[in-house]
Amino acid sequence: MAGGLRVRCIMAMSRRFICGNCGKTIEPWDDGNPYYITASGEKKYAYHPNDDLVSKCIGNDSPHLCLGCGHEFMVDSRAPIQACPKCSAKDIADTWELDGRQCPFCQAGKFAMDPDHFAIS
Repeated sequence: MAGGLRVRCIMAMSRRFICGNCGKTIEPWDDGNPYYITASGEKKYAYHPNDDLVSKCIGNDSPHLCLGCGHEFMVDSRAPIQACPKCSAKDIADTWELDGRQCPFCQAGKFAMDPDHFAIS
């Protein structure tokens, strides 16, 4: 869900994607970086277990990867972008959804989810 707001319940979960060719790993969390805006207009991040702050969240900065140049960057769900801010390539992916995508670091392998990785917070 490129740039979409993710809703998390109780715990956050991590995945690990590994390139089958070069071994590059990416380990995203399912909750991204949820945020709320203070009365003074400042963006503040909120994470569990602080449910009071999490309930104030109105947006999410989610990590993305440019599949052209390998640049890692955040996409704000309230102001989504459709291209890499570094090279302007339109082939970008939410790091939570890298399974089967071509690795931009070696251009020869594809990312696969590591079935042995399990992490919750």
